Amino acid sequence: MSTEHLLATITALSHEFGTPDHVKGGGGNTSAKDDSTVYVKPSGITLRDMRPEDFLPLDRARVAGLMTARFPEDVRAREAAVVEFMAGTIRPGHDGRPSVEAPLHNSFTARYVVHTHPTLVGGLVCGRNGEAVAREMFPDALWLDPIEPGYLLSLRVGECLAEARAGGGGEPAVVFLANHGMFVAHDDPAEIRRLYADIMGKVTAAVAAVGLAGEPERGPDPTPADAAAAAAVFREALGGEAEAFTASGRFALPGGPLSPDHIVYSRSRFYEGPLDAAAIRRFRDDSGIIPRVARVGDMVLGLGRTRKAAALALEFAWDGAMVERYAGAFGGVAYLEPRLADFIENWEVEKFRRQVST
Repeated sequence: MSTEHLLATITALSHEFGTPDHVKGGGGNTSAKDDSTVYVKPSGITLRDMRPEDFLPLDRARVAGLMTARFPEDVRAREAAVVEFMAGTIRPGHDGRPSVEAPLHNSFTARYVVHTHPTLVGGLVCGRNGEAVAREMFPDALWLDPIEPGYLLSLRVGECLAEARAGGGGEPAVVFLANHGMFVAHDDPAEIRRLYADIMGKVTAAVAAVGLAGEPERGPDPTPADAAAAAAVFREALGGEAEAFTASGRFALPGGPLSPDHIVYSRSRFYEGPLDAAAIRRFRDDSGIIPRVARVGDMVLGLGRTRKAAALALEFAWDGAMVERYAGAFGGVAYLEPRLADFIENWEVEKFRRQVST
């Protein structure tokens, strides 16, 4: 198979599964591979914007070396070393930063890999009973409990895929990551489409069966004048960090951190309190988090340095509200433990992705 055909196929899959039903912001990633090279989406670029020439070609043998390489025990030093290691896997003549899950993509023997975070599937993977339901509905799939994204996740998936192949049953085509998303991998793009349709269909039916289809309640949008007046208070408190804003009517914000994407774009905690600059600054100082989403009075604000950043913050807060609603079909919502949420909040890799995508 020619490289041109390989890249044309994964580009088509990226566009097909780069819709808001499957990913938002710069989330998700895709890859295609031959025997020597894995072509991976760069970090932060949206799937629907991918072109064949955008995929970064990585030396598969070098990427595989990550699985046995030794890194510092200190988390920050380790993650910096991993970024440097992965930069060394890019074939000469190409620039960019490969998706943080590139080693995971390389671990699949399947030619094509499509990783997304559908909101409906978010209800399943963030559900307290998600694993039990997934094992019943998708017995051939692999389920992984929450784990630090990036290096440790890649190690864990690589180990599980190797164990499955050693057991004689072949590697699973579907991997569910608790509080994260899903991977679908296959040599045949038509089979990837079929598997996605099967998963989305069954999860949709499960949500509808308990009357949770549709969206959470949301109040009427505030007037532009009211939204601007509220945003001005946050700008007074936070300066350029609240330079831009978007506004929505009031809705119930998620009660905790749900997934890496939700933390990256709307943070793991929201401001819910009085419209008062001093109170906003106290929240920032006490939590160590600059709020990207705030609920004050009858409105919810997305805040950021740019209009796009503010819009994404609000979009992911709303997505989180829907994930929390859908999780009701799977035993209720399970949030990320503080240790994992703090790791993602402070992870340089995710800060880079947020910067690129906003």
